[in-house]
Amino acid sequence: MRTTIMNRFLLATLLLSFAVTTNSQTSKNKKPNIILIYTDDLGFGDVSSYGTSAIPTPNIDRLAKNGVRFTNAHATSATCTPSRFSLLTGKYAWRKEGTGIAPGDATLLIPVTTTTLPGMLQKAGYNTAVIGKWHLGLGDAKGINWNEKIKPGPAEIGFNYSFLIPATGDRVPCVFVENQQVVNLDKNDPITVSYTGPVDPNAPTGKKNPELLKMHPSHGHDMTIVNGISRIGYMKGGNAALWKDEDFANILVQKATAYITQQKANPFFLYFSTHDIHVPRIAHERFAGKSGFGPRGDVLLQLDWTVGQIEEVLKKNGLLENTLIIFTSDNGQVIDDGYKDDAVEKLGNHKPNGIYRGGKYSAFEAGTRVPFIVSWKGKVKAGKVNDALFSQVDLYASLAALAGVKVEAGQAPDSKNYLQVLLNQSNKPREFLIEQSINSTLSLLVGDWKYIEPSKGPKINKDTNTELGNDPKPQLYNLATDPGETKNLAEVYPERVAEMKLKLDNIRQK
Repeated sequence: MRTTIMNRFLLATLLLSFAVTTNSQTSKNKKPNIILIYTDDLGFGDVSSYGTSAIPTPNIDRLAKNGVRFTNAHATSATCTPSRFSLLTGKYAWRKEGTGIAPGDATLLIPVTTTTLPGMLQKAGYNTAVIGKWHLGLGDAKGINWNEKIKPGPAEIGFNYSFLIPATGDRVPCVFVENQQVVNLDKNDPITVSYTGPVDPNAPTGKKNPELLKMHPSHGHDMTIVNGISRIGYMKGGNAALWKDEDFANILVQKATAYITQQKANPFFLYFSTHDIHVPRIAHERFAGKSGFGPRGDVLLQLDWTVGQIEEVLKKNGLLENTLIIFTSDNGQVIDDGYKDDAVEKLGNHKPNGIYRGGKYSAFEAGTRVPFIVSWKGKVKAGKVNDALFSQVDLYASLAALAGVKVEAGQAPDSKNYLQVLLNQSNKPREFLIEQSINSTLSLLVGDWKYIEPSKGPKINKDTNTELGNDPKPQLYNLATDPGETKNLAEVYPERVAEMKLKLDNIRQK
């Protein structure tokens, strides 16, 4: 009897050992999961680990503590749509017409013939998803019928699953779209959307009926009212499908949790595109009034909670050691971006720009220099800082290298493989970097030098009180000695201006 029991015990031990070895080998051989947390309008100084935030962001800071915090990483544009276009295509948005800030009824801006970042990862065996803000257009030249299957969209350019805020929270239609269908749509209450004029002349608007609002516009944003907030554009119908802004973070986290849990046995790429801290800033009751800095501060707390929830679901599923997490923003901060939400009045000692000049829309550094944090347990050394010049346009080629797939000829023309920098195995800077402002003024960074080409337009956006960096004369700054771009050295170094202008012209013509 004892021999039989011992033999069974030995057999069970061998089987367990084999299973552990096999599972370990499978995990070792599996391609790493990739989660890109892409925030909205987050400034370089909005995160407390970057040194000038008066608002604590412990979950985001933990990512930095467990990974690497980049100090010279950039979105490609100072506005959202072109940054997202460049991110997903590996191509500067200014190379394609019509890639400025998209209206809420824009057609799909990325050609379906493009092998996008998720499309490239699909070919490497990844399941891919986008959850959150889209703002890259939907449908074709015929226009969008929100009451039918909505395509082309994410599915046609490389995403297996999508759950979208179609444009932005301040634009109609104020509904979620999941896998080409408006969520909870009642076919007997069809949606009509217009950006040219009212679709129901008798419907209240923010302009005509301010008494119906719980948050008032400061400029624009005075058309159709949804959830007590007036938006850009006109909409009627779809009442059962209308979102509640306070629930954004909860719903997006729920969808991300379900997706990660469902795909935990497969390599996956999740483009998790939060709405925080874009306007309208309406935090869930858990965060409303908790920051002391008004709704903007409250949704920053909400964003931090969101990041913590994503990390928590990875922990629960045993995925932290095989998941690369990238946290960054589509452009820099803006304080008043269309609603009276006390963001200016309650800014206090919080410095969302850090030491940099400008902000969202601007050619100055705060337009594109944004938080950029990379964490991968056991693969990226913890608690490090990397000052290498890095562009989000390089995520395409870098992640292709990580996934072990070649970038197809003709695709991602501006993306370069900086995987070693991304994983903090090198601090080799990008040879050059291009920034784009709201009016498509381009800036060139080479080493410590920054050249801003001559441009027309106002020096200040009066609505948002943002310095735009427009100047009919060329601008040249040494960011090593003058990170705040206070001293234009163009007349002191005319040869360098000429050299950088020529380089920018050559890059533009490629």
